[in-house]
Amino acid sequence: MPPAPFDDDQSNGLVARSVKGDNAEPLTITEISGLLKRTVEDRFGYVRLRGELSGVKRAASGHFYCALKDEKSVIDGVMWRGNAGRLAFVPEDGLEVIASGKLTTYAGRSKYQIVIDSMEIAGEGALLALLEKTRQRLDAEGLFARERKQPLPFLPRVIGVVTSPTGSVIRDILHRLADRFPSQVLVWPVLVQGKGAAEQVSAAIQGFSAVEGSADNPRPDLLIVARGGGSIEDLWSFNEEIVVRAIAGCTIPVISAIGHETDTTLADYAADRRAPTPTAAAEMAVPVRADLAATIADLAARQARAVHRPVELGRERLEARLRRLPQPAQLLQPQAQKLDELSERLRRGLRDRAGLGREKLAAVSSRLSPQILSRAARDAGTRLEQARLVPALLERPFTQKTERLSALARLASQFHPRKPLERGYAIVRDAAGKVLTTKALAEQADALSIEFADGALGVGEGASATSVPPVSAPKKPAKRVKPRKAPSGSSAQDDLFG
Repeated sequence: MPPAPFDDDQSNGLVARSVKGDNAEPLTITEISGLLKRTVEDRFGYVRLRGELSGVKRAASGHFYCALKDEKSVIDGVMWRGNAGRLAFVPEDGLEVIASGKLTTYAGRSKYQIVIDSMEIAGEGALLALLEKTRQRLDAEGLFARERKQPLPFLPRVIGVVTSPTGSVIRDILHRLADRFPSQVLVWPVLVQGKGAAEQVSAAIQGFSAVEGSADNPRPDLLIVARGGGSIEDLWSFNEEIVVRAIAGCTIPVISAIGHETDTTLADYAADRRAPTPTAAAEMAVPVRADLAATIADLAARQARAVHRPVELGRERLEARLRRLPQPAQLLQPQAQKLDELSERLRRGLRDRAGLGREKLAAVSSRLSPQILSRAARDAGTRLEQARLVPALLERPFTQKTERLSALARLASQFHPRKPLERGYAIVRDAAGKVLTTKALAEQADALSIEFADGALGVGEGASATSVPPVSAPKKPAKRVKPRKAPSGSSAQDDLFG
C-alpha cells in the first residue's frame, strides 16, 4: 500500500525529531537512576524491616550481603564492613531478624535494596536489649575492667568447682584434671537453671571466698564456675546481677565455663578468665604433669651443658688462636728484609748526593774568578754614571694630579646640595626635618620650614626657623707648579711613572 500523502503523526518515525513547542529533553538512563535513588532515599531514609535471612554471604572485603523475605516478598540487603564487624551474632540462613537502615537503589541492576546499619534477632530482641543494658551499667561500675583481673595460679593444689553435681560437666572436669595433673577438687553443688539458681551460685562463690583454710577444710587456690550449653533462657541465671557481683568480688581467681564456645554471659565478663567449655576450663586450671617433668629434665640437661660449655668453648678458642699465631722468626723476616733495603738505599743516596754537590761546586767556582768579578763591577759603575735624574720627570706626574684634583673641586662646588639656593631655589622640610618633595606631603604637614640661601623660615603653628649659614665659596685650586727645565747638555730621560 503506498504511504499516505500527508501524515502529521511522526511519533513512530525512523529518526527522532523534536516537536515544536516541546522543551522536555529525553533523560539518560543514569539521570533517571539518580532521580529514583534520591526519591527513594528521601522517602525511606530510615526503616526497620522484619524478615527471614536468605542467601547470607560475606565477601572477602568484609561486606555482608543477604536477602530479607517473608511469605510473599523479598528485598536485597547489604551491610558494610564497619557495621558488619560489630554484629553480636553470626547471621545464618533462616534466622528471623529485625534490620534497621535506609532504602536505596542499585542502578547497576535496576533494583532497590536496604543498606543495613544494625541487625537484631527478632524473637529475643527485648531479652538481648535488657542484657546489654545491664552489661553497660555494670561495666560503668568497673566490674569488667581488665585492671581488676587476677592472674591464675600456675599449679593450684586445691580447685573449687561450682556446678550441678549430677550433670556431665563435673565428670568432664574431673576426668580432664586426672589426665593432666591430679589435684584436690572441692565441689559446691548448686542449681544451674531455673528459679533460685542465681542465688545458689552467688552463695557458693561467696562461701568459697570466705573460707579461711585449715587441714580439714582447705581454701581453694582456684574456682571454676561451670555449666553445660543451652538457650539464652537456660543460661540466664549467669546473667543475673547477683552472680556477676559475686564473681567480681571473689578474692580467689575465677574461671567461667558457661555453655558452649558461642555462648556468652555476663559472668564471663566478670570472671578472671573465660573458657569456651568446662573441659577447656580444666585445661586452663592445671598444666600437664608429664610435660612439666619433661621440661624439668630438659632444663636440668641444659643447665649441665651450660656449665661445661664455656670451658669447652674456651679450650677450643685457645687452641684455634695458638694455631693461628706465627713463629717469632716469621714475624721478624719482613722487617729484616725491609731494613736491608733501606740500608742499601741510604748508601746509594749519600753517594749520589755527594756527586751532585761536587758538580754544582765546580760550576759555581768557574763563575767566581777575580777577573769576572772586577769586570762586572766596572760595568755597573759605568751604568751608574750614565743614569741621571731629571726634575721634570718628577714634576710632570705631580702637575697632572694637581689639575685633576682642581677639576674635581670645581665639580663638587657645582653639585653642592646648597648651591641651587643661591639661584632662588628653596628646600621645604616638615617639623621632623624631613625634606618634602611633593605638594601632597606639604599639605599633610602641620608645620613647615623653608630654607633659603641666607637662612630658614618657619610656616604654620609651632614652626621654628633655624638660620642656615650661607654657602661658602669653593676654594680655588692649588697653583700649578711649573716644571723646571733640565740642565743644558744633559740627555733626556724616560718618565719613571709611565
